[in-house]
Amino acid sequence: MPDASERGNVPYSQRLRRFALVGATGFAIDAVVLTLLISRAGLDPFTARVFAISASAFTTWQLNRRITWWKSSDGAAREGSRYFSVVASAALLNYLIYSAVLVFIQAAPPLAALVVGTGSAMVWSFVGFDRFAFRQ
Repeated sequence: MPDASERGNVPYSQRLRRFALVGATGFAIDAVVLTLLISRAGLDPFTARVFAISASAFTTWQLNRRITWWKSSDGAAREGSRYFSVVASAALLNYLIYSAVLVFIQAAPPLAALVVGTGSAMVWSFVGFDRFAFRQ
């Protein structure tokens, strides 16, 4: 892991690639938890998604702070509060789009709605993490 002086020198394209890798991991966790909660626990797709997003958000915070942006100079508590404020706004956007797909396209499977919602929130998340959550 680079030291603090090298963190700002990581090219934007490299951060974007790492973010995509972490995001793919978070998406997989989101999809697995969502599927298990619907199929095994019997939760409805809307309630299950709240738990799935939460599991994904915590995992991606830990991964992003280790491989994409590294820990901010403010410490975990401040960084975490900034990170989760971005996550909350992205999750709200994601959840609203997910729900809209399920409501307006009633034949849409929850995983298809998950893809649309997640894709829509990706840009918002990256910019928020890069400019706000992990600022140095």
